[in-house]
Amino acid sequence: MLDSKQGVVSKLNPMLTLQYMGTEPENKYFDRKSAKKEPAKLATLVAGFANAEGGVIVIGISDKSHRIEGVNAAGAEKLNAFLNMAKDYCKPMPQMREEFLPVINEQGEADRLLLLHVEASVDRLIYMKNDSVYLRIGDKTREIKGEDIRRLEYSKGMRHYEDECNLDAKLEDLDEELLERYKERIGAAELPTEQVLQARGFYTEWHGEMRLTNAAVLLFAKNVMRSCPTCRVRFLRYEGETAETGTRMNLVKDINLDLPILRMVEKAQEVVGAQLREFTSLDPSTGKFRTVPEYPEFAWQEGLINAVTHREYAMSGDYIRVTMYDDHLEIQSPGRLPDIVTVDNIRYTRFSRNMHIARVLTEFGYVRELNEGVKRIYADMEVFFLEPPEYTEPGGATVKLTLKNNIKVRQQRRQERAVETVGRAAWQDLDDLEREILAFMGSRQQVTRAELEKVTGKATRTVAVRLSSLLDKGLIKRHGSKHDPKQTYMLMQDAELHAK
Repeated sequence: MLDSKQGVVSKLNPMLTLQYMGTEPENKYFDRKSAKKEPAKLATLVAGFANAEGGVIVIGISDKSHRIEGVNAAGAEKLNAFLNMAKDYCKPMPQMREEFLPVINEQGEADRLLLLHVEASVDRLIYMKNDSVYLRIGDKTREIKGEDIRRLEYSKGMRHYEDECNLDAKLEDLDEELLERYKERIGAAELPTEQVLQARGFYTEWHGEMRLTNAAVLLFAKNVMRSCPTCRVRFLRYEGETAETGTRMNLVKDINLDLPILRMVEKAQEVVGAQLREFTSLDPSTGKFRTVPEYPEFAWQEGLINAVTHREYAMSGDYIRVTMYDDHLEIQSPGRLPDIVTVDNIRYTRFSRNMHIARVLTEFGYVRELNEGVKRIYADMEVFFLEPPEYTEPGGATVKLTLKNNIKVRQQRRQERAVETVGRAAWQDLDDLEREILAFMGSRQQVTRAELEKVTGKATRTVAVRLSSLLDKGLIKRHGSKHDPKQTYMLMQDAELHAK
């Protein structure tokens, strides 16, 4: 039985108390095993933890009953086999430190636990001697195969997707106009294209044949989707602050850009820029009106460029998403942050996953070093009195940058949309509450009277009177019976107003 009075705690990881080791559910970083297990079977745990983010194996506590069995009964030879698992069963040998902790076992005798602290293998994949690969996923250690092994190699920097040969593409599949622009940029306009591509690592020998690399296809292909179908940016714009579904669906723009990177960057900037608004407001410090963009131009452009440059192109079935809401902009790209970069140090740490792609985009004037541009994103958002950019890794498989605008801009944007819809002449004839109601309707597909009461802070009768007035003026329409408590209201659209 577990005796919480034993006061047993790991010196290498103080979180590992006897109470924790005996009662806590196994997780991504912790597993317990009986010393009766064979070292050959426990070795997969060592490799699995090393290939993930490290972890500890506690030997001497039953993984089924959680009883403290200890390890002394296993004998010196078996204990030595546990200590040598990393060397005897794994290749290359992962780093592991052992620690013995004194305990009283379930028989009331002095005994020990063996803790194996496995360090994460950052830049290499750990195989078993039979070439199988294991990875710690949640509270399980699972064998991974095929494409999953390849992705793990990419994540550890052992393989680089951009450098691999693309067996589907030929020189004639590349866009000559893009290649000529590239050659001019690097001062090689007079040189043969094959020579330039080969010198820059885009055209290399593979089994006796010259082949284009994935980077060459991603950058210069005429039809990039044929060879690299994940080279895509999808732009989504929603009216409102969240994405609605069904009858309340508020998606108003859905644009897909299936282009080589050099063309996609230009087109994506054009598409996003066309959806952003400028706002004119009174500057209290000068007493003059000034016009400012919804987001700093550098901030959203750099966020987009970073997504295109540093994403994980080996991830199949996923692509870059740029999603615009009334109050924020999201740029999401496949793959975790590269190598040593984290959401906490991204402002100061440099690393490029796709070095060849980054170099070309730098030569075209698009890219700065990863954290140099990120620093300025922070700085420009601060200058605009906006919240700092927010980097997250939702689900652990993507990187998301969120830029938020401020409440005043949101309110002004709503009002401008309503003014554009009903016309300035009609707008001038409305009172303040009617304008507030129309502005709110402009950011929603449909609204209820209860929602309007909550937003405006006005009484039921007051809101009802204004709704009747707006209905009479033909600026809004009602769905449902006049006496139906679930009736909804919506703003008339341009075509409907012009038809009157």
